[in-house]
Amino acid sequence: MDEQANPRRSSIMGVVLTPLEFLGGRSLALLDHIGKAAWLMIAVSGWILRASTSRRVRVGRAAIITQIVRVGVRSIFIVSLVSGCVGLILAFQLAPPLEEFGQKDLVANIIGVAVFRELGPLIGAIVLTGFAGASIAAEIGTMVVSEEVEALEAHALDPVRFLVVPRIVAAIIAMTCLAVISDIVAICAALLTSITVLEIPFTTYIDNTLRQVKLVDFATGVGKAAIFGMLIGVISCVNGLGVTGGAAGVGRATTGTVVQCVVAIVIADLMFTAIFFALKLV
Repeated sequence: MDEQANPRRSSIMGVVLTPLEFLGGRSLALLDHIGKAAWLMIAVSGWILRASTSRRVRVGRAAIITQIVRVGVRSIFIVSLVSGCVGLILAFQLAPPLEEFGQKDLVANIIGVAVFRELGPLIGAIVLTGFAGASIAAEIGTMVVSEEVEALEAHALDPVRFLVVPRIVAAIIAMTCLAVISDIVAICAALLTSITVLEIPFTTYIDNTLRQVKLVDFATGVGKAAIFGMLIGVISCVNGLGVTGGAAGVGRATTGTVVQCVVAIVIADLMFTAIFFALKLV
């Protein structure tokens, strides 16, 4: 009986341990990834602090400007297109239910708050993730595969200083500017729809928007955008520097960057919203 029970028990233990091993491995990998991202952000902050306090240390302003153009300026059209479409959709979707209560003019109030607090920075961040985040990860991953990063280290040049810092700083600056552009385009698109289709007077729409939207709404949206840009830059660079396995590794890093950035942005947005709600800023 014992001989028959032992194999059965071992098979049951194997079935139980397999999901536990999977969850444990995933949890350890997640913690390791978060630790690498935190270490990279500390290293980047250190180089920025040195550059701001000492003239001998430079992080490459030309490289930062190049990355801003590459990451931010080239994303303006896509962000504007998506934001404009979202503004049109909101105006069309909100008008019928509000009209039932005779409050169609409140379309401006709802769209103003939604865009400045949430949708503006969120749309810009998601578009920037697909447009620039994957590109940064692929570029740095290709440098790792072609041993360019090792060549920098062999010449006593820190890859974080010359490769990571310009991209993270550019992502933060570009994301902040894109959030403002996204806000303006979405509001203008909703305004145009409200005037031409919904027959809401121009002065009424502008007055309702200015009455509803406060400076704190704009400030919280811009603050979120800066954090989103930092997350995109850090996650992209971590995945790029961690590439292994040649071209296949670059593809995995690119795909993982998009997924991780979107998840991190949504979680960060949720945390910000909960904090602002607790502080009664929403």
